[in-house]
Amino acid sequence: MTLSRGARALAQWLLLGGGVGVVCGVASAVFLYLLEEATHFRESHERLVYALPLAGLVLGAVYGRWGGPVRGGNNLVLDAVHEGDAQVPLRMAPMVLAGTVLTHLFGGSAGREGTAVQMGGSLADVLARRLGVGPDARREMLAAGIAGGFGSVFGTPIAGTIFGLEVVVVGRLGYESLVPALVAAVVGDLVTRGLGIHHTVYPVPAALPLTPWVLAKWLVFAVAVAVVAVVFVELTHWLKKVSEKHVPWMPVRMALGGAAVVALWKLLGTSAYLGLGVPEILRAFVDPALPVSAFAWKLVFTALTLGVGFLGGEVTPLFFIGAALGNVLARLLGLPIDLGAAVGLAALFAAAANTPLALSIMAVELLGASVLPHVVIVSTVAYLLTGHRGIYPAQRIARLKHGGPLLQRVVPLRELPGEDTAPPGPPRGPGEH
Repeated sequence: MTLSRGARALAQWLLLGGGVGVVCGVASAVFLYLLEEATHFRESHERLVYALPLAGLVLGAVYGRWGGPVRGGNNLVLDAVHEGDAQVPLRMAPMVLAGTVLTHLFGGSAGREGTAVQMGGSLADVLARRLGVGPDARREMLAAGIAGGFGSVFGTPIAGTIFGLEVVVVGRLGYESLVPALVAAVVGDLVTRGLGIHHTVYPVPAALPLTPWVLAKWLVFAVAVAVVAVVFVELTHWLKKVSEKHVPWMPVRMALGGAAVVALWKLLGTSAYLGLGVPEILRAFVDPALPVSAFAWKLVFTALTLGVGFLGGEVTPLFFIGAALGNVLARLLGLPIDLGAAVGLAALFAAAANTPLALSIMAVELLGASVLPHVVIVSTVAYLLTGHRGIYPAQRIARLKHGGPLLQRVVPLRELPGEDTAPPGPPRGPGEH
């Protein structure tokens, strides 16, 4: 009886998860192709960056008129996982795709993960509603959409699987979504690669034995990563709050933010901090003369771009910031530069997104097993030190990071009143994740 029920469940999720994976894979392939074309075109015509304020004006007008709940971004997808009445509109997929491509075309500093997750969540939710599945299956399909989008856009299906489970509730893995998330991530990655997309190949650092002295260095490294993660999270949220308060009309807010990015670009006299910044990420693995301030400037460019409302994700910019920071810290601490860049690349996003397991696995998929156990140690320590904050305020939390009893209910990070206070509310029901 148990074997039969397990077989039926597996068959169901092979079909549903596979369907989610196919649409995520196709969407990621289209997105990555357009993003590469936009980046190459901007690099060949750098004067396009001067038009970033105009692009912000137009994008702000479009989003102000037709965006509606789509402006919730990744937080809308996370809310939909937990709230049965929250839906992810189909129009989110094409709107975030077009908006992110245009952000990169004109030089905004943003990433790709946000767009992939939002497209995956949108398409998975539409598929779930069309098939008329129940609320539990819908939540699992949404988690599969997150996993499929993340895994296919980076070519890291196992990390995508764990990310889809880990990002939903801080400190908890939603194993009920494991099979659909794994199927969607693997199928999505296969589809994206099958459509001719090639992902960035990163250098593989040499293995470094873990000794007490090396461990002590990694602990110092983790503290620095946590500090930078907190600065990025708080600065991005602060810029969003302040800009919305003082410039409530979205088109003008984005235009002014675009003008500020252009001014910084001209002030520094370099295009290294525009767009994804993949060449600079690769440079961080090999260049002992990388500017010490590189990570800080990328942080400012990205917080400004995203804080005023331009579209895109945080992962690749955080890869840049983390790799550049890791390069500097490795030089200061006497660690191999390539290993420092590799650990920083993964650990900074792990701390900012509260996903240390997913990013540790992602580091292995991108950079090889030589990064273990270093990346796990730094990611975990930095995750703890960042406290109860993150780039996704809609992430739920059931137990404070430093331990203690379960909270009275699972709440979003944005509603957590303090580090040591359990928020009021009714006991958690069986359907709450």
